[in-house]
Amino acid sequence: MAYLNKIVAGATVLLLAGCANHTPQKLYTWDGYEDSVYHYYTNESSAQEQIASLQKLIEMSRSSNKPVPPGVHAQLGMLYSNTGNADMAMAEFNAEKTQYPESASYINFLTAKK
Repeated sequence: MAYLNKIVAGATVLLLAGCANHTPQKLYTWDGYEDSVYHYYTNESSAQEQIASLQKLIEMSRSSNKPVPPGVHAQLGMLYSNTGNADMAMAEFNAEKTQYPESASYINFLTAKK
């Protein structure tokens, strides 16, 4: 019986040690996204500055083999639309719908002709 208790205790220690060293991986690379959007909507940065910031975020996501965070392509599409670049806006809106099909109804709402 004492031998069985030692095995159980040893297995428990190994299990806990394995869990203690495990750091969960982040699914997305956000890298200042929230601050970038905040600065844009509080007029602390220009549309061109946020476009550059979002393009950098997309490249960082791709280079780290992580998906582009949800909403980034949509935000970039709205910025392109606001700056008169309709073709780039539609490309970004379509990228958002392709990567996140659940966003299709919202993107369709944004792109509907009025």
